[in-house]
Amino acid sequence: MPQTKQAAKSLRQNKKISERNKSSRSNLKTLIKKTRKAIDKGEKTEISIKETVKTIDKALQKGLLKKNTAARRKSRLMKRLNKSTKK
Repeated sequence: MPQTKQAAKSLRQNKKISERNKSSRSNLKTLIKKTRKAIDKGEKTEISIKETVKTIDKALQKGLLKKNTAARRKSRLMKRLNKSTKK
């Protein structure tokens, strides 16, 4: 239990921020999964790829992802897209 006003406020802020981050991470994961499925099915993927990359970049700016993690996820998506278009 927080002993001071500042500690109580800090606790409230941390809870709010962590909930927001959790939601954003969940949305990002869902979007990546949907994009992967669309690529594998061969559906219209240009729009979803652009949207997913944009979302990954925003998550990077907000500090939800580290730089290398964001780069790796984008790279793997593009690799999957290129592989599916060659078929």
